[in-house]
Order: sequence, then C-alpha cells, then structure tokens
Amino acid sequence: MAEKSLSSDDGVAADQLKAFIERIERLEEEKAGIAGDIKDVYAEAKGNGFDVKILRKIISLRKKDPSERQEENAILELYLQALGMEG
Repeated sequence: MAEKSLSSDDGVAADQLKAFIERIERLEEEKAGIAGDIKDVYAEAKGNGFDVKILRKIISLRKKDPSERQEENAILELYLQALGMEG
C-alpha cells in the first residue's frame, strides 16, 4: 500500500491532520490538569484521616456493575475459604 504524502499543498488533508493533532494536545493538557486535581483531592482526604488506598478501591468498585461486583465478591470469598482465610 502506497503511503500518501501530506504536504502543505495537500490542503485539506494536512490541515485536518494538524487540527486533530492540536485537539489531542489540548485534551492531553486538560487530562494532566485533571489528574493533578484528583491527586490534590486524595491528598486532602488523606490529610483528613482517610485511607487513600481504600478510597481508590471504592472508586474502582463504584465503576463496576452491581452484578459484576457481586460475582467478584463471591469468587474472592471462595478463594479466601480455600486458603483458610475466611472471616
């Protein structure tokens, strides 16, 4: 398959490519800013005595469908029992 050349003479293709690249770059900057904000919230929570590791686990669990969480919990309980670690 021949590679298409995207010179400034190509007009629309080169302009479109540049627009995509610039949009992605702006979104990456926003993502970095949001990641920093999230880090700050975790630090604030930790400063107020909350366990950040547990907060992250709760966030992860809340993203899951309730039936998926239930299935994972059942498997976890089964594995813990098999290892003699049941509570």
